Parts: sequence; C-alpha cells; structure tokens
Amino acid sequence: MVQLGKKLQVQICKKNTIFVFNHKINKMSKELKITEVELKELQEQEQKKGAILHDLGLLEVQKHSLSHMYAELMVEQDKTKKELEDVYGKVNINLKDGSFEIINEQV
Repeated sequence: MVQLGKKLQVQICKKNTIFVFNHKINKMSKELKITEVELKELQEQEQKKGAILHDLGLLEVQKHSLSHMYAELMVEQDKTKKELEDVYGKVNINLKDGSFEIINEQV
C-alpha cells in the first residue's frame, strides 16, 4: 500500500487492480464507493454519451435513407431525359425558362 497524502492510499493487487482508499469518506469499510457527487457526474456523462450515440444512429439512418432517395431521383431524372431526347432529339435545356438548343453532333 502506498500513501499519497494524509487521506489517500493506493493498493495495487496481483491482478493489476488498483484500490484507492479515501479515509475521509469510508475509512476502508467493506463497501468501497465513490462520493455521491462523483457518481452523479459519471451518471450524467454516461447519459449524455448514450444520447449522443442515439442521435448519431438516427443521423446514420437518415443519411442512408437520403442516399437511397437521391439514387432513385437520379434514375427518374435519367428516364425523363431519355423521354425528352426521344421527343426533341439531343438538346441542352435551360432549366430557368424551358428553352432549348439543339446539339449538333459532328462526325
């Protein structure tokens, strides 16, 4: 056992387990505990960590869903372009006013 001051002692056991004894709090009673303030702080941190992980999971699901929606939209847009090409031929369409220019393919 190592003395770390007037009120704190540390004991390292064979299995690399460290016990810290704060004589002010429990005077080496059978039940070793941290203070209520320390416990509350750890519990609050754990709760925040859980909430963050939950939110990250939701964001991942939303990201996955949006990726699928985007891929479906790209397929739909390609289909619309093909339909317009069948009607008007190869054209560049102005998306602001609907006007278009014919693309001259040179061989």
